[in-house]
Amino acid sequence: MSANHENFIIFLTVSPLFFFIIAVSFRLLDNSALLFLQKDILVTSANVSVTSIKNQIKKTQDKEFKEKLRLALFYRRLHRTCLILMLLSIPLMVTGYFML
Repeated sequence: MSANHENFIIFLTVSPLFFFIIAVSFRLLDNSALLFLQKDILVTSANVSVTSIKNQIKKTQDKEFKEKLRLALFYRRLHRTCLILMLLSIPLMVTGYFML
């Protein structure tokens, strides 16, 4: 086997873990519950719904708060995207494992 082929197989087997680590990083950057609590908006859990964030973006007049909420929403979307990529790369991992 060539070195490129072996490196590609290693990439296939490690890619789900890589996407999971990136997804966790984006989830940690999403601090929407803290933003709500700083503005004295009570939330019942640390996982604030996307609709609540969008409603607050529409309601609020504070530009800084609105930008922080948009950034939190962006991190939430990146988190979801990385989780989807992780799930899609699991069959590739299995394929790479059997190619070894």
